[in-house]
Amino acid sequence: MAENCSHDCSNCSQKCESRDMRASLHEGSKVKKVIGILSGKGGVGKSLVTSLLACKMNKNGFKSAILDADITGPSIPESFGVNSERATGGDNCLYPVVTDSGIQLMSMNFLLENENDPVIWRGPVIAGAVKQFWTDVIWNDVDYMFVDMPPGTGDVPLTVFQSLPIDGIIIVSSPQQLVRVIVEKAVKMANMMNIPILGLIENMSFVECPKCDEKIYVFGKSNIEGIAKSFNLPVLARLPMRPETSAAVDAGDIESLEVPELDAAVEAIKRV
Repeated sequence: MAENCSHDCSNCSQKCESRDMRASLHEGSKVKKVIGILSGKGGVGKSLVTSLLACKMNKNGFKSAILDADITGPSIPESFGVNSERATGGDNCLYPVVTDSGIQLMSMNFLLENENDPVIWRGPVIAGAVKQFWTDVIWNDVDYMFVDMPPGTGDVPLTVFQSLPIDGIIIVSSPQQLVRVIVEKAVKMANMMNIPILGLIENMSFVECPKCDEKIYVFGKSNIEGIAKSFNLPVLARLPMRPETSAAVDAGDIESLEVPELDAAVEAIKRV
């Protein structure tokens, strides 16, 4: 890649697509599979889905990790109750924070003096930090790493797709309006970058009545099945809104949750 690359490939004469631009892991690291979690817009619960998948794979006997690529809006540490932790380092390396159940995490919040300090950086600097989370962190024998990407299709997702050996992505959506546009943007980006799409996960699909278990579609019934069919993709899960989920996240106890709706997603990830 050219030193002054703007990440705008549409009018580029460097022909980067013919080169392998993937960054190397630190020599002390080992990561077997990398799964990106992507959405075409914010507010759909992408970080929640990332965290739940990492927990689910961990409970299935795999060593999992999360690379929090949402540099300016990191929420992963709080979900795991480790927001007060700080990453430690050695000679030209960093060590991830490890949760109670053994999930390895690296997030910008672990590098800030105060967790509430804003990260006021421009896109290329943010993208560079994400790349360093891959190259400079000592990841300990990870079976499945989940990359929580910021919303949209800008600098950071592009850097992740170009620099990391992504084995597949999962697209997160919600039942609200414009869902087709959200999914289509993410699908088209993945296809342009030749990244396999494992399927779709719809978050906030419905609420379950605590008395009769009736499904209440707060945002109206979605068309996720039709959208998935039009792109020839499977729907891996439809996650309901549950009070216990919010309570666990707020308490930093997301590892305690059991989410059977993600069983199909786990099987899809294991086939990668």
